[in-house]
Amino acid sequence: MTDDDFALSRRSFLDHVLLASAGAGMSAAAPWAALAAEDPAMGPRVRMGVIGTGDRGRTLIQNINKTRNCAVTALCDTFAPNIAKARAYVPANTPVFSDHRAMLDAKGIDAVVVATPLDLHARHTLDALDAGYPVFCEKAMARSIADCTAMVARARQRGKVLQIGHQRLFNPTYLNALKRAQAGEIGAITQIRASWHRNRSWRRKLPPGGQDREINWRLYRDRSAGLMTELATHQLQVANWFLGALPTRVMGSGSICFWKDGRDVYDQVALIYDYADGRKLIYTSMLNNARYGCEEQIQGSTGTIEPELGRIYREVPPAQVPALARMRSDVQAGRKRAVPIGGATWFPELPVVTPGDSLGWGEYDETMLQFEGFGEAVRTGKEVPGLLAQAYYASVASLLGEQAIDEGRPLAWPADLLTF
Repeated sequence: MTDDDFALSRRSFLDHVLLASAGAGMSAAAPWAALAAEDPAMGPRVRMGVIGTGDRGRTLIQNINKTRNCAVTALCDTFAPNIAKARAYVPANTPVFSDHRAMLDAKGIDAVVVATPLDLHARHTLDALDAGYPVFCEKAMARSIADCTAMVARARQRGKVLQIGHQRLFNPTYLNALKRAQAGEIGAITQIRASWHRNRSWRRKLPPGGQDREINWRLYRDRSAGLMTELATHQLQVANWFLGALPTRVMGSGSICFWKDGRDVYDQVALIYDYADGRKLIYTSMLNNARYGCEEQIQGSTGTIEPELGRIYREVPPAQVPALARMRSDVQAGRKRAVPIGGATWFPELPVVTPGDSLGWGEYDETMLQFEGFGEAVRTGKEVPGLLAQAYYASVASLLGEQAIDEGRPLAWPADLLTF
């Protein structure tokens, strides 16, 4: 694929990229492509009730508004200022609720979007499933592995779609990267390095009437695992995706090293996830240096893919000629040069700097695209293949990593997880 293939409007993305490539191998990278192809004619919009209208919830509302097949028809939040801000993105007559059960009972919706703090995900998702609604829930899935498992089990029991917000699964650059990796373009992948580094406290200023543990819930252990659930889950999903496997164990270290402001979640973490055959994911995240930002380096024997940067690089072997071979060549050619008998025996092995090739950029919004995929899943009653498994295992990996850090020892991958 070239840059031109990705220079597409949002409206033509599904038809032009997904449908055209579904029969040419892309379905292996994007199993939901075939689902999108089943109903090219858009029918009535799927009506969505949004629980949680904070910053992330309002972003999701704006992305839903961009879709061809979904619409927000109800809002719910316990914090009135959040509702007031969200009203700007929906019709004036959109009903609002302060109790999510009241919204579920009021009908007028076809599906539920959960964008509340992490510790509330399971409760809101289970209630919505029990009320008979398909659910789109923001990642990470839940605050505990048991709750993640319960959410999947309940969706199966009720026969309802459950989709988790891992938008990279809908990002055409990542899909192209995965397709090329699966085609063997970078050889055997033995290590992935990933990081998400920021330089800000993550602490938000309290609005009038706001409570610290409600506004800054990401900073408290009973509500969130901080860096592990709010950031690492994205890149754990990417690692599992590209390695085509699940970790066998994890070890890690974390600390509150810089932001000593009363939080009890780590402000920096470093972990190693082992996979079969000795393959590894090395992951770091911090909140006081943004130099390396958000990146993944998919390292194979013949190349490297950096999907966040949209580049693929070929592995170029160093052009070094052994000294004795060079001397033999000089003698045969009649060349004379000084022969060093002392000097540096080591030189720093610096990164190989090459421009690489583009993986494709374009006018798309992967968060919007995941809602178009969810809308089709709701409409057909068919779960988008592969998405829930990716999300479930990424959330488990993040929570297991947190536990390994807390306990200061390597932990094996749980043997009693759900299978897909």
